[in-house]
Amino acid sequence: MSLDGKVVFITGAARGIGAAVATESAKRGARVSLVDLEPDHLADRARQLGPDTPHFECDVTDFDSVRAAVSGTAEQLGGIDIVLANAGIGTYGTVEKGDPDAFLRTIDINLNGVFRTVQATLPHVLERRGYIAVVASIASFAPLAGMSSYNASKAGVEAFVRALRQEVGFRGVDAGLVHPSWIDTDLVRDAERDLGAFREARSKLPWPLKSTTSVEACARAIVDGFEKRSSRVFIPRGAALAYWLRSLITSDLAERATSAEAAEMVPRMEREIAELGRSSSERTSSINRLPTGEAATEAEVPR
Repeated sequence: MSLDGKVVFITGAARGIGAAVATESAKRGARVSLVDLEPDHLADRARQLGPDTPHFECDVTDFDSVRAAVSGTAEQLGGIDIVLANAGIGTYGTVEKGDPDAFLRTIDINLNGVFRTVQATLPHVLERRGYIAVVASIASFAPLAGMSSYNASKAGVEAFVRALRQEVGFRGVDAGLVHPSWIDTDLVRDAERDLGAFREARSKLPWPLKSTTSVEACARAIVDGFEKRSSRVFIPRGAALAYWLRSLITSDLAERATSAEAAEMVPRMEREIAELGRSSSERTSSINRLPTGEAATEAEVPR
């Protein structure tokens, strides 16, 4: 599928992965619609892409907000061919000691926000027999301790897209999952700075689960997936190995093998989070202050 003239609707488009995908899509001839919570960054990104680039301040936890962005895009650009549901957050915390509100907020943005985005855009995509991509994660099938809400949301996204594919595939619409490992974004660097236990746990992961990919390379892979209407995009490509070995990674044997390390790492992580006094990076928390102290943001976070 050539992107020339196609309309690409991107949530979480102000910075990070979403912004890079917008730039790469525009380079290939697409017309992009930028959707995000950060109006200033959103406007700056739109100006960089061209004066006629539509952009909409939007909260994916608010259905009316999402529908308004979709309607505005269709009105200004004539329809929607491709959707990238990218907006998401990640929070720190174990099941026992994590902030319950932060857990629920993460699920609402990362999973329910994807549903709102897809349902609102689907009539337009069906009309054009287009393509829907959803940013999942390696965490969809390789969860890490201390990020239960993120793991759960991304596993839910995996099941959601697999069901969606069956529901709309016979009508000419393709749906794909994007599975990034570690992407070199501000949020990934913030998480490693905040939590020494998390940084150490990542360093012990086998290749390719611990490798880092640039935002630009990530965007190229995602936009290649648009053109190929891919069912799955792994970033880096070697991360596909983790998918094919997922039964082993999540087996009882593997969990027993890591239990001794978890006995030291989990309490350390809980202490570090308690000392931080927050369950997400300072950058994330400052984007949109909420009663829980959490925030929606534009980019994917540590997987």
